[in-house]
Amino acid sequence: MSSDNTQHPDHGATDAETRTNQRHKARMARKKTVIDARIAQASRDKGLVLILTGNGKGKSSSAFGMVGRSLGHGLRVGVCQFIKSRTDTGEEAFFSHQPGVAWHVLGDGFTWDTQDRQQDIATSKRGWEVARHMLADPAINVVVLDELTYLLNYGYLDTAAVLTAIRARPVDQHVIITGRAASPELCALADTVSEIEDVKHAYRGGIQAQKGIDL
Repeated sequence: MSSDNTQHPDHGATDAETRTNQRHKARMARKKTVIDARIAQASRDKGLVLILTGNGKGKSSSAFGMVGRSLGHGLRVGVCQFIKSRTDTGEEAFFSHQPGVAWHVLGDGFTWDTQDRQQDIATSKRGWEVARHMLADPAINVVVLDELTYLLNYGYLDTAAVLTAIRARPVDQHVIITGRAASPELCALADTVSEIEDVKHAYRGGIQAQKGIDL
């Protein structure tokens, strides 16, 4: 009987390595069968509502990653950035000049900067009109509603009206919503909800926002 240190004549592996490889191959074959079956069951094709929420960094970044992916497939994308007012971010500088993207910065700035609730409400309603038209346009394949959750949580927009517009959108249109504390009603409407956890952030270490990473 060969010892575990004996070289396998075909591949230069020991008998122990050969047995490990065989077990791995059998395990992956079983896993492939399960995954293939699940893929085969997922036969529906529809526009999705995706929510990126939670206190962690990367919600908008993930949404803009999907913007890039969509453009790679030749899809048309509409982006509505609520709350934010700055137009010098890297994503705006890049995507707003790409064919197939309609990019709108629709905010007046963070609420602690504006310090004017009535102004924030008026700005939010004007911005929502832009978003509402996008949600009714079958030529737009993907709509990003960046930081929409705040407008709903602060009561700047009527939640029922927003949910109705999202439900009534073209059947193949995808909607990506970002922002902290997505409401139960919004999450119930979504097909996919991802909550990004805040484990550690450079800001709390006294490091300012960095180009290409934070803005």
